[in-house]
Amino acid sequence: MKLSEYKSPALVLSGGGIKAAAFHIGVCLALKQLGFNFAGGSKSFVENNFDPDDSSLTFKTYVGSSAGSVVCSFLAAGFSIESIIEAFTQGNGIEGFKQSEEHRNGSSLKPLSYKDIFSVNLNASPVKILANLFRKTVNIKGGFEVMLKKSLKYNGFFSTDNLEKYLRENVFPNSNNFNELGIKLFIIATQLNHSRKAIFGPFAESSKTKTEKYANFATISQAVAASTSLPPVFAPYGIVNQKGKEIQFFDGEIRDTLSTHVASDNGSDLVIASYSIQPYHYNDEMGSLHEYGIPVILNQALYQVVQQKIESHIQQKKSIKEIIGSIEGYLKEIKLPEKHRTKLIDIILKKTDFKKDVEYIYIHPSPQDYEMFFADHFSLNPEILDAIVRTGFRSAMTTLRFYKI
Repeated sequence: MKLSEYKSPALVLSGGGIKAAAFHIGVCLALKQLGFNFAGGSKSFVENNFDPDDSSLTFKTYVGSSAGSVVCSFLAAGFSIESIIEAFTQGNGIEGFKQSEEHRNGSSLKPLSYKDIFSVNLNASPVKILANLFRKTVNIKGGFEVMLKKSLKYNGFFSTDNLEKYLRENVFPNSNNFNELGIKLFIIATQLNHSRKAIFGPFAESSKTKTEKYANFATISQAVAASTSLPPVFAPYGIVNQKGKEIQFFDGEIRDTLSTHVASDNGSDLVIASYSIQPYHYNDEMGSLHEYGIPVILNQALYQVVQQKIESHIQQKKSIKEIIGSIEGYLKEIKLPEKHRTKLIDIILKKTDFKKDVEYIYIHPSPQDYEMFFADHFSLNPEILDAIVRTGFRSAMTTLRFYKI
């Protein structure tokens, strides 16, 4: 089946700092070159500029977590890929990529600077940290771990307050509401004081299950600020719900790495997921990571954990699809009447929550790309960003070459 034959494509972008955002931008450039469009803006703008009867190759559903939520929010607001690139590369005052087109509504995107990303967390100031040493603590005994728990009481070096302000003032100055967009935008975060994943979006009302919270009480900028609160770099972000209670949230990648189900649950039949986290594979040029120190080793450990979650997620969907295919084949072989075959398969689909008509495509860096692995997660240097964007573009083209457009 050609990709252009799907009626409701969705874009799912995961986290990983500025590095992930640049990778996603490269993926988007490749998708654009292959003929995909990115709808965004107000309801009236989308209705007037995108044919509702022809949604093939046009993204109208975005799911983002952490850094991916930033890129998704830009796209959902209607900003072009070129203007997003310029916002990142111009943010440090260095001339970088010049946009070839303006925002679809006629305005450009303000450069995104380090100041907009890193807001000093006042609770992590030296005075506060010293004061925390004398806070009352739980009376527990132990060794090194307990010592750290008693002494390190600050909740993050930075906050995402400035990022929330940047989005509120520059990306969504007229409407900061999920329900007023002409497309579907979902932002993923994690509830700090629970084990639930939080899904912020255009829901009529908030609801929750044992593992997920569907929240409609946050603005878009607040949801993104919550989703990007990566510990211990960024402190958790508090959002007040309808009952006036402040709930703390942090990084959207912690509970679930790829929330592709959010797209399929909301009507998408083609889900393209981009993630930048790929563990290092040994090569003679770089050698073993044990020679590079603790930060690199910790980075590899984190990447391995995340990749395992993603691979399990992908394999589970693949296994269910194969099982259903085998069962369908057997039922046809024994000549079971079609109405009974259909009923049995529907029961299996319902029990497994599997949507057999949804196509999933996963785009990620090559494990042999050690430059991508070693790249700085939080650099706005145009040369570094350019290299990562190219990696995203190349990765998307490599993956999509197996599909007919």
